Amino acid sequence: MMIAERQSLLSDEISNSRTRPDFMRSMLRVAREFGLDHISVMAAPGPNDVVLAPFVLESTLPAQFAREFDRNFFLRACPILPRLNKSILPQTWYLRDSECPNGRDFPPAMRELMARYDLMTGLMFPVTSIDGNRFFLRYDGDRARLSQVEMNELNMISLHAFDVFDRMRRAEMVSPGILSARELEVLRWTAQGKTSIEIGQILSLSDHTVNAYMTNAIKKLDCVNRTQLVAKAIRLKLIN
Repeated sequence: MMIAERQSLLSDEISNSRTRPDFMRSMLRVAREFGLDHISVMAAPGPNDVVLAPFVLESTLPAQFAREFDRNFFLRACPILPRLNKSILPQTWYLRDSECPNGRDFPPAMRELMARYDLMTGLMFPVTSIDGNRFFLRYDGDRARLSQVEMNELNMISLHAFDVFDRMRRAEMVSPGILSARELEVLRWTAQGKTSIEIGQILSLSDHTVNAYMTNAIKKLDCVNRTQLVAKAIRLKLIN
């Protein structure tokens, strides 16, 4: 398939996304078209932050990987984030080549964790929302280093994808009483008596991310705890 044709088809699929789950399914297809396995959308952490989970908005990374990453406070040791905070250029790593720029700076324990989950190749694209907030699109997998042509194509698709995602994000902020599709998913499982860890396993999210969705839902529906949230959601017919 020609580059322009593939880029057009993938961008059209992303544009047709109406919910976050739809968007993530489209983005997972994008990742796999480039031989990668995972896609994440995250807000930019600050220099004093020590765990990543609160900043992950959407991700297909294994929940156990995310838990181990934060349990070891690897955010503070990550060599990529400081470079992203100082540059508008994408950052890449390839951990199978010890001489690869960026890759050789990963601490051994972090390299071991990423190797265990087949996350040897990665890219992060910095993007800025219309309201001035900084975000990253992250791709992970285990393939050879991407060529410059592939990087350029994926960069263009990612810029378009974030524009679609950011419109969803801002629509949720404008209508704070409306729960996102992911918040509703978490809420439905909570109503069935599942814990955050169990929901994380079902939805391939970390329990920290599940708790963040619950906190957002509690704020949006003006509740004080999960019990009140579930009762109000049922009363409003948001869930059965």
